[in-house]
Amino acid sequence: MTAPTTLFQPRAGMPRRALEQCHGGTGALDFTEVLGRTPGLEKKLAFIHDDVLAPGVSIGEHRHEGDEEYYFIVSGRGTMTLDGKRVEVQAGDLTAIYPGGSHALENTSGEDLRILVICVKH
Repeated sequence: MTAPTTLFQPRAGMPRRALEQCHGGTGALDFTEVLGRTPGLEKKLAFIHDDVLAPGVSIGEHRHEGDEEYYFIVSGRGTMTLDGKRVEVQAGDLTAIYPGGSHALENTSGEDLRILVICVKH
């Protein structure tokens, strides 16, 4: 199978659903799979998600081993836990979780928290 050389993914074709208690977190986040695993393509990019956490919604603390994740805060504010240390995050911030690292995210504000999640395989 020959790998494609370009990709266009229209928003209307991206799977979207409520993701309940992500990694043991609270509530349901609005989950959109921007780019998922594509059979036949040799790449390190595992996926890209566009997720929205309503006020009070969280992603539970979890560890990464064979991959790394980047969270780009598109809008809103919240609290990210990185290897046990809590830091305040807001629009424009970027966090990275490398193999062996752990993280969690909680929307502690009164507005939606929108994040772009990029996962890279090792």
